Amino acid sequence: MPEKDDFDVVVIGLGPTGGTLANLLAMDGLSICVLEREAALYNLPRAVHFDDEIMRVFQTIGIADRLRRHLIVNRGTKFIDPDGKVLIDWPRPRAVTENGWQPSYRFHQPDLERCLRRALAKYEHVTIISGARTTRIRDNGDHVEIGFQQAGEAANRVLRSRYVVGCDGARSLTRAAMGVEMASLGFEQTWVVIDLLLTSRAVDLPDRTIQYCNPDRPATYCRNVGRRRRWEFAVGPDESPEAMLKEEAIWDFLAPWVGPASARLERKAIYTFKSALARQWQKGRVFIAGDAAHLMPPFMGQGMCAGIRDAANLAWKIGFCTRQGHDGELLRSYQSEREQNVREYIETTSRMGEFINALGDAQFSNTVFARPDGTVGMNSITPSLGSGLGDAADALLNRTFTNVTLADGSSFDRWFSTRPILIASSMIDNLPDIGAGTAVEGRIVTTTQLPELAPLLAQFGVAALLLRPDRRVLASFPGGAGFDEFLAANRMLLS
Repeated sequence: MPEKDDFDVVVIGLGPTGGTLANLLAMDGLSICVLEREAALYNLPRAVHFDDEIMRVFQTIGIADRLRRHLIVNRGTKFIDPDGKVLIDWPRPRAVTENGWQPSYRFHQPDLERCLRRALAKYEHVTIISGARTTRIRDNGDHVEIGFQQAGEAANRVLRSRYVVGCDGARSLTRAAMGVEMASLGFEQTWVVIDLLLTSRAVDLPDRTIQYCNPDRPATYCRNVGRRRRWEFAVGPDESPEAMLKEEAIWDFLAPWVGPASARLERKAIYTFKSALARQWQKGRVFIAGDAAHLMPPFMGQGMCAGIRDAANLAWKIGFCTRQGHDGELLRSYQSEREQNVREYIETTSRMGEFINALGDAQFSNTVFARPDGTVGMNSITPSLGSGLGDAADALLNRTFTNVTLADGSSFDRWFSTRPILIASSMIDNLPDIGAGTAVEGRIVTTTQLPELAPLLAQFGVAALLLRPDRRVLASFPGGAGFDEFLAANRMLLS
């Protein structure tokens, strides 16, 4: 640990959100301290799904190749009624998306957390303190003081950092220290979550997620990695959650599919599925992300994904402010951009929960459609960012930029993993010479340097694109006169 216990960023919590954020910040050369309350990695299942956008983030921090050994591709979801009739069929295509990965994956959370920690171990400027309970967070204007107590030590210790990000879960101490409340979005139900390990190959279980739409006992089945399978079922208003958690009650529920002769319980837990948003995600130099900032029911498997998106949005902005000086407007764009995106996910997920509970009486807005054969499917759900950086009049603002594979086999993403970059067509009139000593040296790449990018500019119909490190378009230049003005308007983010 540095002599003065000073860091650029303190991250509180080393789950998927905190581990991803710490990796992204470390890639940018920032000094990081991670305070993790638990003494050791929790080795049982929790989150089980992520999508192509999240896999692209994992590719960025260098864990995708190792992690993919532990994944299976998610084949999709069926919604069925008590008689076995398919109400909605939502297959997930196996084709690679614009993010360069398949749309949906199943995973075992301890595998992911081990990959994240292994990646952090290679950085000398990252310190991880396990068994650390945060006791105080004080924003002093130009820095933050963080008090904590480590397991086995009587005395409190104090760190100083430029910024603090609380990735410390639904009962966030960081959020409490900020004095921020959660605002309920209306959905709240108690469910039992059961994780099994199959012990017999003779068990015939679906290879897809099944949502059992049943007003008497709504339930979910997940085909997870290896021999792991998960069931979730709702606890009725007149039922005792503790009674439903007893093994006799669990095996009674599972009897139509599997019994104790063919599987063993790996984990059982009571969860209160909620939809909620923190009223503020930032106060000064203190931020919250992941479950500390938002909660959603699990029916779409987007809870952890939302936290990873938070990390990708916030990391490069904190990196910029660490290098260039504190920029309140840039940092405020974190909540304004992310809140709308996650709110839409929460609302769609909650409607899905209502659909499962009400036997298909609720509507999914524009997410369901009828096929020619009479079956019902679901559209892909990809909410946009909220207002923040960039010009709202730019039609390409916040569009996802395609994951481009370069001639050497690497991803172009590595060129802008921590800082924005401008792609410019070599056909731009009077393209300035961006050479050594210029303020934007290395932050502009032309299609002469990387011809593989020319088709992308043609696809977007522009002569230049300014890209954010979270793989979104920040600004576009259509061509013609005015490139000098376009460059000047965006020079700050290219420095």
